Amino acid sequence: MPDPAVLLRLAQVIDDRMRERPEGSYVVRLLDGGLEAIADKVREESQELIEAAAADDGDHTAHEAADLLFHVWVLLGRAGVAPERVFAQLESRFGTGGLVEKASRGA
Repeated sequence: MPDPAVLLRLAQVIDDRMRERPEGSYVVRLLDGGLEAIADKVREESQELIEAAAADDGDHTAHEAADLLFHVWVLLGRAGVAPERVFAQLESRFGTGGLVEKASRGA
């Protein structure tokens, strides 16, 4: 079974690319494009994930979900948000129903 810590490894690779800025790095190219370039990729990958899920194609859906997570992780890296902060947010929501949690935010 794959290691779920892969998200932490991915965040580390993205952080390394941000610091080292190796030539030919896709992460560096995204970062150089600024927030809008990264946001465009997040939007694109979100749509592709939705389309794959609608087609009932599990393998393609998993592929597109991985693409989306990668780009979200780049966005978080650019924003200086550590994965642990995201994990803490998710953890804090356990035991609270989604509708209750949403209402608590006034949304």
